[in-house]
Amino acid sequence: MKKSILVFSAFALVAATTLTRCNSPSKKVEEAQNEVNNANKDLAKANEEYLADVERYRKETADKIDANDRSIAAFNSRIKEQKREAAANYKLKIAELEQKNSDMKKHMDEYKAEGKEKWEKFKAEFNHDMEELGKAFNDFTVKNVK
Repeated sequence: MKKSILVFSAFALVAATTLTRCNSPSKKVEEAQNEVNNANKDLAKANEEYLADVERYRKETADKIDANDRSIAAFNSRIKEQKREAAANYKLKIAELEQKNSDMKKHMDEYKAEGKEKWEKFKAEFNHDMEELGKAFNDFTVKNVK
C-alpha cells in the first residue's frame, strides 16, 4: 500500500508539473494580452482627453478672437468721432490689430493634432501670442480713452 501511495504521489507530482508547465505559457500569454488591452485602453483614453483639450482650446481661442473682432468694430465706430489726422493713425493701428487677430485665427485653424507633446508646445506659444495681442488691444484702448 505504501508503494501505491508513493507511486500515486509521484504520478500526481509529475502530472501537476506537466499541467503547470502547459498552463504557464498560455497563462502568461493571456496575462500579457490583458496588459496590452489595458495599455491600449489607457492610450485611447489619453488620446480622447488630448483631442478634447484641443477642441476646448479651439473654442476658447475662437471666443477670444471673436471678442477681439467686436473690439475692432467698436474702435472703428469711435474713429468717426476723431479728427482726421488722429482717425488716420487709429485706422492704421486698428488694421494692424485686425491683421494680427486674423493671423491668430488662421494659425489656430491650421493646427493639426500631431500628438500631446507638440500640442503642449503649440499651446504655450499660442498662449503667449494671444497674451501679447490682448496687451496690444488694452494698450490701444487705454491710449484712446485718454
